[in-house]
Amino acid sequence: MAQEVARQVRRYVLYSVFDDVSVGVQAGQVTLTGEVTAGYKANDIVRIASRVRGVQAVRGEIKTLPASLFDDQLRAAIASRLYGDPVFERYALQVPPPIHIVVENGHVTLTGAVGLELERIKAGFIVREVFGS
Repeated sequence: MAQEVARQVRRYVLYSVFDDVSVGVQAGQVTLTGEVTAGYKANDIVRIASRVRGVQAVRGEIKTLPASLFDDQLRAAIASRLYGDPVFERYALQVPPPIHIVVENGHVTLTGAVGLELERIKAGFIVREVFGS
């Protein structure tokens, strides 16, 4: 059930590289955690999860990130540099891309997965490089 809820969340048309939602399931109750860039996304994701077969209840603990022009610019700059890098091109083709960029009040957190430790290190380097520019 957790896999199906996660699949449905990833298929949500407004779920982007700047959102990060995790799914937990216990005895038919789904718990959604993470961050999204708009409150309506959190509500939509809860609604999507509640429609999955077998789900008895949904607890939405998804945080809405504060609106911030600086954070939006930082997200865009990091995404452009990260997914424009030849090392990460293959990830850029996935929908949504597997590396999520969560920015809150200038604090950047990368979530998701990459195939190699070197890629994880390079992603961190790109974030630090964007901050330094």
